[in-house]
Amino acid sequence: MENKLLAALSEHELQRLMPLLTRVSLAMKQVVYRQNELIDYVYFPATTIVSSVATMEDGSVMEVATVGNEGMVGLPIFLRTDRTTLSAYSQVVGDAYRMTADDLRAEVQRGGPLVNILLRYTEALLIQIAQGSACNQLHTIRQRCARWLLMTHDRVGEATFAITQEFLCQMLAVRRATVSEIASSLQEAGLIRYSRGKMTITDRQGLQAASCECYNVIRLEYERALAEI
Repeated sequence: MENKLLAALSEHELQRLMPLLTRVSLAMKQVVYRQNELIDYVYFPATTIVSSVATMEDGSVMEVATVGNEGMVGLPIFLRTDRTTLSAYSQVVGDAYRMTADDLRAEVQRGGPLVNILLRYTEALLIQIAQGSACNQLHTIRQRCARWLLMTHDRVGEATFAITQEFLCQMLAVRRATVSEIASSLQEAGLIRYSRGKMTITDRQGLQAASCECYNVIRLEYERALAEI
């Protein structure tokens, strides 16, 4: 089981839930849910990565959180609401396990292992959002870009993944020219290789040095959350 939350369940509990889970493939930029609309499904990413984003009145967007195989997308359902002011869409082509919102509500009502796991995950996600907010205010775009690439690398598990400059602009809330400048700087330093929408991490240790402390804060919190489940 690639999703770490589901993998934390006992074999008996996982087998009980499997009929409620459907493995689906998500394309790049596929909408998972839209702001202020009903959330019909929750997703446990396996090989995909999903971004939760805030959209402004002028159409500009800013990433609020990234969810990979360490988490679940659709947390408002777990928190007993049915919609959110955020939108969510996949940023990497891959698979996820999908469950209907009604089935998750029934599991929450039932109580049990999955509820305890999602409570601990919620805490870790809130720390990611808080740390990310501080990072956006205090650290350079180059550091933020390095952090974002490291987190994506962790979740994908491969050195090469597809990503467009347009997507990086949205995730970092900067102009395309700024993304081009930062990507060129990281490439000239030998940390990445980027061409035609393909990103390759060529020096992970160097990329970590180029990032800020926020990467390790977030990574260690998720490791701690999973260890305590």
